[in-house]
Amino acid sequence: MKDIINKLNKIFDSRMRLGIMSVLVVNDWVEFKTLKENLDASDGNLASHIKALEKHEYIEVRKMFVGRKPQTSYRVTKIGKKAFKEHLDALEKLLNNR
Repeated sequence: MKDIINKLNKIFDSRMRLGIMSVLVVNDWVEFKTLKENLDASDGNLASHIKALEKHEYIEVRKMFVGRKPQTSYRVTKIGKKAFKEHLDALEKLLNNR
């Protein structure tokens, strides 16, 4: 049991980070505004969690202008996909270990 718990990734302990990764894993690029609405997050809260995921290189950021308005989008990296899958696999093992 300890072995399984040790495989859980601490970065995904946060509900918000788990939500961000869940959205990004099933989509290509997702805009900040869309993440904010889907996760019911404030700008600052979402930005701080995105920064933590970015620091670990789990997500990639793309900034561009649409017309004159800035648009920031995110996608999961290969490293992030692997880490998230390992975390979900560990959770599943933990739940099935009765």
